[in-house]
Amino acid sequence: MRGRGFALFGECLFAGVLVVLAALPAVTLLPALAAGCAHVRAQVEQEGGTGTRAFWGRFRAAWPGSLPVSAAGAVIAAVLLADLAAVRAGLPGGRYVLAVCAAAAAFAAVTALRAAAAWRPGARWWELVRAAAVRGARTDLPGTLLLAAALAAAGAATWALWPLAVPMAGCLLLAAVAVERRAAVG
Repeated sequence: MRGRGFALFGECLFAGVLVVLAALPAVTLLPALAAGCAHVRAQVEQEGGTGTRAFWGRFRAAWPGSLPVSAAGAVIAAVLLADLAAVRAGLPGGRYVLAVCAAAAAFAAVTALRAAAAWRPGARWWELVRAAAVRGARTDLPGTLLLAAALAAAGAATWALWPLAVPMAGCLLLAAVAVERRAAVG
């Protein structure tokens, strides 16, 4: 059993590297996350197909329809960054704006992770994101809090030592897969 856990950890790290590479152009973030989650899910469920070729095949399968959703995510990120710039410039009530921006960014990131973890070939991205937002806000609030805690831990580790961004990406994939499996079972 110990060897299987180590293999899962290794696959998470490997998937993190592949996701970071695939997501370098920002508009490929969602298909990269979906391919990474599918990669980790294949390892967890012992389906096989966890090599590099399988990852890129999943990435290509997740690409159709992801561009408009990714563009919407980029717009949300730009608005949040503009709000943060206004806070840094001395916006009155900046602490409250900062809190709202942090909550919105966390919810958007959790929704993206949940949508990516729920992705299967042939799924439509807008439907996945809509369902992930509903699960995140209404039907599985504990799962949302778990993913938010995973994001906070990954952010703190990356802030402390930036090269940890790559392994933390793999850990976030595993967390997203685990939360979605937990929601499906519960």
